[in-house]
Amino acid sequence: MMDEIELLRNIIEESESIVFFGGAGVSTESGIPDFRGASGLYNEEQDDGMSPEEKLHINYLLSNPQGFFRYYKGNMMCTWAEPNDAHMVLSELEREGKLTLVVTQNIDGLHQKAGSVNVAELHGSIYRNYCVDCGKRYSIDHIVDSDSVPRCTECGGIVRPDVVLYGEPLSADVWYRAEESICTCDTLIVAGTSLTVAPASTLIDCFSGNHLVIINQTPTDRDDEAELVIRGSVGEVLRKAKS
Repeated sequence: MMDEIELLRNIIEESESIVFFGGAGVSTESGIPDFRGASGLYNEEQDDGMSPEEKLHINYLLSNPQGFFRYYKGNMMCTWAEPNDAHMVLSELEREGKLTLVVTQNIDGLHQKAGSVNVAELHGSIYRNYCVDCGKRYSIDHIVDSDSVPRCTECGGIVRPDVVLYGEPLSADVWYRAEESICTCDTLIVAGTSLTVAPASTLIDCFSGNHLVIINQTPTDRDDEAELVIRGSVGEVLRKAKS
């Protein structure tokens, strides 16, 4: 792996515009379970027979808000998690002017917690919440402090997380920001994602820069398109390449 690390280090050093595109594998190193891994949420036995996709669907939020928030608060709000080496290295690269944007599929806010400013959250964030009726914004504390379904203090409407649920489209503004950055960067580092979940996985189709790097524990469908493929921990690989 050392030869691969050295190659990644050289790519980073010569790059002027890097975009990082990360998935759940970036946050698992902070203790947050992914969805599709061996110990992920999709493989947990559900007492009520409902799948995570059903419990995190917009229809379930609207039809059974108590059930939705019971599952959401118990499984998605990992406020205890701290940034790992991957988050910290990316923050360092941004401060150095190397990294132009982090595109993340995660909703945990760990990139911002590590100090990153330019972050495109494809699936939203647990730290942003709003009333479905009047649009009033709320912090995560409003969700945490609610015993049952969080309600708006202005109109009484349901206060929901600003995350993309199943059955909902991605934010067009966030998508275009990510797409434009990937289209114009000279290096794209894809890490911690199997690149199987559309439409996010299609973002790399618009990359035409110099270096495509994939860092993941398991093979992806796009490995043959990359200049460099590294199997391993995202945080460990990035820290070694930066040192």
